[in-house]
Amino acid sequence: MPIDRHKALTAAPTSRVITWSTRDVLLYHLSLGAGAGPAADPELRLTYERGLQVLPTFAMVAGSGPSAGDTPFAADALPGIDIDPRAMLHAGQDLRVHRPLPPSGTATLTSRVSEVWDKGRAALVVLASEATDSDGAALWTGTMRIWVRGEGGFGGEAGPEDTPTEPGRPADLVVDTPTTARQALLYRLNGDLNPLHADPEFARSVGFDRPVLHGLASYGLVGKALVDGLLDGDPTRLEELSVRFAGALTPGETIRTSVWREEGGAPGTTRLLLRATCPERDDAPVLTHATATVRA
Repeated sequence: MPIDRHKALTAAPTSRVITWSTRDVLLYHLSLGAGAGPAADPELRLTYERGLQVLPTFAMVAGSGPSAGDTPFAADALPGIDIDPRAMLHAGQDLRVHRPLPPSGTATLTSRVSEVWDKGRAALVVLASEATDSDGAALWTGTMRIWVRGEGGFGGEAGPEDTPTEPGRPADLVVDTPTTARQALLYRLNGDLNPLHADPEFARSVGFDRPVLHGLASYGLVGKALVDGLLDGDPTRLEELSVRFAGALTPGETIRTSVWREEGGAPGTTRLLLRATCPERDDAPVLTHATATVRA
């Protein structure tokens, strides 16, 4: 069996040292459209190395950009996991940033498989990770959920079912973020060179009409929409972002982020419910089961 659940869950965590540079951060921000309207707002806090701030979602590509060289770490190199990459689908992502990320730095990234759920026709692999600085203090923690077609039916538990809940009222904020035809070509330079995001022939071979935008690009675009539309342009106020990837976005389409504020939450923070859709396709879902935590 390509997934050995017992081996995966009992294996020692894997660790590697990652580094990133200011140029990696600048590229990431540009790949999300920062500075696209320089006549109105060049967004120098995100596009210029002097006083550079870092979007928290950069954690998703830290250590994978140009500074990583030509042989980046293989994310699927984990004990007990032997999967054909073509069977894998990034199903969901959680991220919690414990303090503002530096524009350049080094961290130790530790990962482990925390669960493997049996979904019948597929397996859902849950990969937990933590990045720490040289003193061992946490920079960020994350959870990646990977849907693996054809690997279910092994008799395991199905795991919890999350039901998306949205208030029965209009959203408190709606932000439309256009993408460009070359958005995926630029975003892939952050480290994910999957031909699905560049090669029309390959995209058609796996069931898409054309190349699609990376799921983590949509994730980053929603994070930036929250910073721009709700947090006065201050990325340090976005502490947590959790989503389920529900549909692909084609470069050139718009991602519409709807936001509802919730009552309660930890002192000094606000919890948000989110939904991201594509208005050009009758608000087809892009990200669902989405929440965020922001500082007041």
